[in-house]
Amino acid sequence: MSDFPTEHVLLTPGPTPIHPRAMQALTRPMLGHMDPEVFALNSDIQADLRVMYGTEPETFTALLAGTGSLGMEAGFANLVEPGDEVLVCANGSFGRRMAEMAARYGAKVRLVTAPLGEAIRPQDVAAQLTDDVRMVAVVHGETSTGVLNPVPEIAELVRSSGALFTVDAVTTAGMEPFHMRDWGVDYAYTGAQKCLSAPPGLAPIAVSERAFARFGARRTPTPLWYGDLGGLRDYWVDHTYHHTVPVNLHFAFQAALCAALEEGLEHRQRRVRQMGRVITRTLEPLGFSPYVRRPEERLPTVLALRLPEGFDDAAIRGQLRQRDISVTGGLGPTAGVIWRLGLMGESARPEPYRRLMTALGDLLGDRDLADRYEHHLQEETRELVSV
Repeated sequence: MSDFPTEHVLLTPGPTPIHPRAMQALTRPMLGHMDPEVFALNSDIQADLRVMYGTEPETFTALLAGTGSLGMEAGFANLVEPGDEVLVCANGSFGRRMAEMAARYGAKVRLVTAPLGEAIRPQDVAAQLTDDVRMVAVVHGETSTGVLNPVPEIAELVRSSGALFTVDAVTTAGMEPFHMRDWGVDYAYTGAQKCLSAPPGLAPIAVSERAFARFGARRTPTPLWYGDLGGLRDYWVDHTYHHTVPVNLHFAFQAALCAALEEGLEHRQRRVRQMGRVITRTLEPLGFSPYVRRPEERLPTVLALRLPEGFDDAAIRGQLRQRDISVTGGLGPTAGVIWRLGLMGESARPEPYRRLMTALGDLLGDRDLADRYEHHLQEETRELVSV
């Protein structure tokens, strides 16, 4: 097996390049998961997660020892019981995954759908939001298509219904506006390896008091022992043993989360939008175009671009990989139709995309591509390149 360069260019919708401070934290000497220093670390993580999610001061936050899909599953396992009516907004692969998980835990699932590349319409949610719905679930940023769903507008509908509101924040929390308290979100989750650029293996969650009340009123035990909210609270709050947490991943996660908060969430939001504009303008002369038609429905952190006519998707991505550059194509129905370029965390920087444009220009015989990229970078504010 050949040696990889120290800086592989990872431009996928996840995982993202690991933040240097997180990489360094991974090498800390091991501590036990019941060590007082680890409990202090966990307390700091909980406080910072409340800031990232925009929660109430005492909202329960924690890290699940698994990726974002465990965060998704734990929500349904804890907050849904057999026979519950669950309304799932599904306009892509991850909304469909939500529906499948809810059904596996016994929910009676209703779907609110939208065509691929289009956002869920709040009026379609309102049409199905009857009094017997116990939960509404939506993916904030649909990674498979690059669509940003209107979570604040949907939240407004759910708030007065009595239903719990679950939000997949996997490609938004930490880099896009997210206001759990103000919107009325009851359960939110993301993945460490997305906007925060920490190593994969942790799912940061936030659980409202209303959700915990629903959990406490369960008629049956939570079927997922590993992600049981009661057991998690015992460990994270009362410091009693539940399971062995991946301590060094906690150290790395805290380093990445602190770096994000120090940079400032609003600054990160500006940074990702600037990079998105630069990349789109650079690739437009080649025939790339936004896959999502309405600008307000485009997910800034996963730039979905329709490929030019006659573009050999698999061959070009394969040739880029030979140059140690990874980009991701479409998923399912959009395979061969779009590229999904990651703009989360450390991937939303000028240098990784500088390397992409240089290599892509060489492969496509476009000698001006790298120069166009630099020109559009200069058109953006100096803030883009100073961080």
